[in-house]
Amino acid sequence: MFCAISGVTPEEPVVSRKSGLLFERRLVEKHIAENGTCPVTGDSLSTDDLLPIKTNKAVKPRPLQAASIPGMLGLFQNEWDALMLSNYALEQQLHTARQELSHALYQHDAACRVIARLKKERDEARQRLVQASRQAPPAEVVAPTAAAANGKRAPEAEPEPVAPGKKAKQGITQEIIKELTDCNARLSGQRKKRQISQTLASPESLEKYTQIASHPLHKTVKPGICSTDIHPSKDYILTGGVDSSAIVFNRASGEIVSTLAGHSKRVTSVKFVPRDEFLLTGSADKTVRIWQGQEDGSYNCKHVLKDHTAEVRAVTLHATHNYFVTASLDKTWGFYDLSTGLCLTQVSEPTVQDGFTSAAFHPDGLILGTGTAESLVRIWDVKTQANVAKFEGHTGPVTDISFSENGYFLATAATDGVKLWDLRKLKNFRSFTPYDSGTPTNTVEFDYSGSYLAVGGSDIRVYQVASVKQEWNTIKVFPDVSGTGKITSVRFGPDASYLAVATMDRQLRVLGIPTSGDEESPATA
Repeated sequence: MFCAISGVTPEEPVVSRKSGLLFERRLVEKHIAENGTCPVTGDSLSTDDLLPIKTNKAVKPRPLQAASIPGMLGLFQNEWDALMLSNYALEQQLHTARQELSHALYQHDAACRVIARLKKERDEARQRLVQASRQAPPAEVVAPTAAAANGKRAPEAEPEPVAPGKKAKQGITQEIIKELTDCNARLSGQRKKRQISQTLASPESLEKYTQIASHPLHKTVKPGICSTDIHPSKDYILTGGVDSSAIVFNRASGEIVSTLAGHSKRVTSVKFVPRDEFLLTGSADKTVRIWQGQEDGSYNCKHVLKDHTAEVRAVTLHATHNYFVTASLDKTWGFYDLSTGLCLTQVSEPTVQDGFTSAAFHPDGLILGTGTAESLVRIWDVKTQANVAKFEGHTGPVTDISFSENGYFLATAATDGVKLWDLRKLKNFRSFTPYDSGTPTNTVEFDYSGSYLAVGGSDIRVYQVASVKQEWNTIKVFPDVSGTGKITSVRFGPDASYLAVATMDRQLRVLGIPTSGDEESPATA
């Protein structure tokens, strides 16, 4: 007996009362549930019309292929071939999907590069627009002021000495001179009573100093840090780089606070101002910029000063924190009002044959020291702008100068090493020649207490400050781990707790006593 629907022997046969036909129960019940008719005759039919038939359980005959071993092998072979074909089709689909994903990722990466380039061009265009808007007004703001020194109106014939293309300067007025004199008297009185801090690092501690951090701040395209400065109250370090940018760096967190872009050439000198979040940058592009910090941590350029006609080599801040001086290779130095950005006077000396290469204020503020490319150190009276002393004896440009905190000593660096000058007798009392004749000394720095002197050339040397007659002993020599052979700047942290070192690679290195929280960076970093 065979099912009228499937044509095979049914497993659970039933017969229709109306037609007498034999069906497989599950097949005919499904057809009735869907159509309500007999699948063969088409007459109306329900499940009540089906009679089950009791039969012995049918054993399905084996298919012909499974009736012999060769047939079974052939069956297995067919199934294996079907499985391999299915697997091959899946592999083809996977390969196609991978190609499509790779192409999509490449398009995404290309789109990201294009977006990044467009954003960079947009930011540069905005920066140039901001610079242009900031640079345009000052040229007209100071134009009407044709005043001579002491604030008196200049006669018509007075503008004759002014160099072509330059405007007459206001000069250092009697009010400003009084402010400088009062500051000098106050600081001199405080210095006599001031004691050395109890937290000042001892010589034994300095001997244990080693590199505790190395931070890649500036660009690799134009590596090199030209200058550094340390904020007196915040744990911030300011760096000026060959890449024409200045960076404010948080030493405690190890993060960059702000990147100051605007100069077109290397930043040769940087200086923090301990008030109103100001800082100063001087550059080889002949300009000086005054920046002011904002609440979000960024710095905006408040003034662009274009009084010099050659590279600006030094920027130094007066003790009042209201004025600063710039020194340039154009053989002049300028005295500026910090708040307005106006150049009050620009001093030139006929006997200066080459430009100025360094500058620093005396701690009391009435004396300015400058180094020149003609190997001379010149001392100036700020009130009269007169050159009151000249120190001779160096070979090569005077690269850096530093006054001691007590105001008695002046340290100067040049190609032939370091010379120490006694300002009370105006003479050289000691000289250091730490390097050979082909290696200049690039930086020299007294710490704030006047207890230590740091010297940088092809390595870093720290000396203990003594008197004129006593020997200034070397505390420690730190090797140059940058591989450049040129230390450009060394600055002491508060209480000589660390040293910030700049070299001609892009790394700012910090020397100090390692603690559990410090992980020394590799020397090649």
